[in-house]
Amino acid sequence: MRGSQMQVSPDQAQLLAMLVQMLGAERCIEVGVFTGYSSLAVALVLPETGCLVACERDGKSLEVAKKYYARAGVSHKVNVRHGLAIDCLESLLINGEAGSYDFAFIDAEKKMNREYFKLLLQLVRVRGVIVVDNVLWHGRVADPLVTDAKNVSIRSFNNDLFEDKRVNISMVPIGDGMTICRKL
Repeated sequence: MRGSQMQVSPDQAQLLAMLVQMLGAERCIEVGVFTGYSSLAVALVLPETGCLVACERDGKSLEVAKKYYARAGVSHKVNVRHGLAIDCLESLLINGEAGSYDFAFIDAEKKMNREYFKLLLQLVRVRGVIVVDNVLWHGRVADPLVTDAKNVSIRSFNNDLFEDKRVNISMVPIGDGMTICRKL
């Protein structure tokens, strides 16, 4: 499928599933679903009563994801939200869901990571986990000579995470880099 490089790698999907299992997570959020590979990995390990809110702006990608949720028998666990992730996250907060999620995964518009993270910090419980994908951006974030807007944004966000006293972090060099954040 066009854009398939946006999909997480198998080792990333396995790590996400393991984190969800280790947390005993029941309520999760994914920001940026694409064709559903990462959200499927999470939904498969959720308990039968678990719920994954899956936020995606591209309707065609969501149709692919929903097909795989159905084939895997996890459609009942996935609450698909078609639209902008910011709107989805804000609606969850308006509905009184602050602090009620165990786990969140961000893999969407990189320039929006700071805003997604800010909202997810409100939605995820204390000792919950937020994982951010593409934090290494093909290694370019480490090169100070690369100064395009996306790299500068990711580099700045990474630095903000490093300095954020509300979370403990670990940057893991799998796939295109993931930062695992545990809310304090």
